[in-house]
Amino acid sequence: MSAPLPPAGVILLGGVHGALAAARTLGRKGIPVIYVSDDHPLPRFSRYVRESFAWPGAQAPGAAQWLLDLAARHGLKDWLLIPCADGDVKLIAENRDTLQKAFRVVSLKWDDLKQLGDKKLLAGLAAQAGIPFPRSYRVESAADLAALDPAFPVLLKPAQREARNSFTQDKVWRANTREELAALYRDAASQSGASGVVVQDYIPGEGNEQYSYAGVWSAGEPVAEMTVRRTRQYPSDFGISCFIEIVDEPRIRDVAEKLLRAARYEGLVEIDFKFDARDGQFKPLDVNTRVWAWLGLGEAAGTDFVTMLYRLAHGQKPPASANAKDHRWMHVLRDAPAMLSLVRQGQWRGGLPVYLASFRQPIAWATMAWDDPVPFLVEVPITALRILRRRMSWG
Repeated sequence: MSAPLPPAGVILLGGVHGALAAARTLGRKGIPVIYVSDDHPLPRFSRYVRESFAWPGAQAPGAAQWLLDLAARHGLKDWLLIPCADGDVKLIAENRDTLQKAFRVVSLKWDDLKQLGDKKLLAGLAAQAGIPFPRSYRVESAADLAALDPAFPVLLKPAQREARNSFTQDKVWRANTREELAALYRDAASQSGASGVVVQDYIPGEGNEQYSYAGVWSAGEPVAEMTVRRTRQYPSDFGISCFIEIVDEPRIRDVAEKLLRAARYEGLVEIDFKFDARDGQFKPLDVNTRVWAWLGLGEAAGTDFVTMLYRLAHGQKPPASANAKDHRWMHVLRDAPAMLSLVRQGQWRGGLPVYLASFRQPIAWATMAWDDPVPFLVEVPITALRILRRRMSWG
């Protein structure tokens, strides 16, 4: 029998569907939840969010002090801070010692954490740990770019994703020719800085060759783990995952554990992988040291990552987890367009019956929940308004 849950609550910083899933998971157990964001409002509509606050954001001057003031005003001593967006990860890690005066914090310091969060440093950590990794090219200027002789296509990625712009929102751009590479690099460098762009080899394969590892770690060792196939994404190749299936893939788990042990990792983590058929290896692409979008799949399948983190933060040993194998997660508003896109590209196999089989139970939904329906009802108008504003602001 597990120990009673501590009385202190949780503050979720930023994020969208992962933050919503975390709020529901914790709220269903009676753990009070506060949501703080300068971006997406969707989690605020959950009945499990006790209170929400708009703030200047993780990159604003004095952001850490803003959180300390919030704790003082509202009696949030010993509440757990959980980052749900990239900028919030860096804020907490850079100010860990200061924030621990008021909050519970499970995070490495930024000097240690950035080797996972910065893609330029991630390649070096992977090499140090003996892990297969896509070839990355050192580019600090347009001159460096001109000297490259890569095999096309190649990918351009932001080294870090704290800032919000079209490059960081898209996460990856593909260049098929040297001319495209030069043009895309100029655009990316104008937004993320000349040295803030990673150029990387492209791993061939369709979107369903993409996988993920998720876990919660303590003192450099895993507490609970899960491996999944990111079966569909939108857009189909480099987009946001919209249909996830649990798979038992020990090779992914082995690579993830080597990487995270090398970093002596603490906290929640999700690592994106792609299977490279050329050498038969699963290669890590990105490490997300925060809540991830499909977090709700863990609760549905018996691995409650966020409550485990909550117990660890309060010095409790979480109960053992057991992943149910036949579970899926779907963001239905993205998955239908993803399926249609695959049909247009000639990549869909099996027709309508195969797609309808995706909806078989048990399934976890990104926004739909019978006990918390409002976020699903407001997602479409909120998303439409945000897309319109983004297009206007980014031209």
